[in-house]
Amino acid sequence: MTKPGQGAEGDAVAAPPVAITTAATAAAAPQAAASSAAPVIAPGADAESYEQQHVHSVYESIASHFSATRYKPWPVIASFLLSLPPGAVGLDVGCGNGKYLAVNPHVHIVGSDRSANLVRIARDHGGDRRCDVAVADGLALPFPPGKADFAICVAVIHHMSTRQRRQEAVRALLECVRPDSGGGKILVYVWALEQSNSRRGWDEGADQDQLVPWVFKSKTKTAGGGGGDTTYQRYYHLYRKGELEEDVVAVGGKVLDSGYDKDNWWAVASRIN
Repeated sequence: MTKPGQGAEGDAVAAPPVAITTAATAAAAPQAAASSAAPVIAPGADAESYEQQHVHSVYESIASHFSATRYKPWPVIASFLLSLPPGAVGLDVGCGNGKYLAVNPHVHIVGSDRSANLVRIARDHGGDRRCDVAVADGLALPFPPGKADFAICVAVIHHMSTRQRRQEAVRALLECVRPDSGGGKILVYVWALEQSNSRRGWDEGADQDQLVPWVFKSKTKTAGGGGGDTTYQRYYHLYRKGELEEDVVAVGGKVLDSGYDKDNWWAVASRIN
């Protein structure tokens, strides 16, 4: 789950992101709050309901169009998968349309995603070889602990609306793989705050919590010129430099490698024995 694509009717087009402010922030800056169509209040205690509204229900609605914009594996992730030994068994948590499931035909990957519609698409991504996929929440994975050789989680954890939940998602991944002594490792990708060269213009000092629009443009317009378009707001936490590594260490992981790739931070990590 990453960046919105652009295209014809039914595809997503770019729209300005909405910074999330707390009630206190809005009160301290009434002028800024008034300048937006409606202030967006940061997720509170009911994080699950917030994510249901601003993540899960959105991807259920846009699954087919989202999938159409997600077809080319990213090089760093493909390289990670191709480096695995033949016969390795692993997981793709938040597999989306399944574009990584068949990258390396010599390993077996079980995919999971919170979106049932994306799972249906992912099941057929392997062509003649149907992929093993399941509907599952990233915080309640149905996989036996300590058995997988590897796990990847690409552009998923930044949709968790609190730091505690993001750390728990990393912990869940680490618990699925073999400990460090057994060679188990995970690869995690998240959106970066530092995107100064992106059309979004985010960089250090910007709000880390954003609502990012996905807009369906329709050729059907009403007499008044409006109508037809549908905008979905997706929640993202933008990671600052070093934050992902901090979260890995906080839940008992060891960072093996990390870096920056096209507006994303990534980390390869293992579970300390």
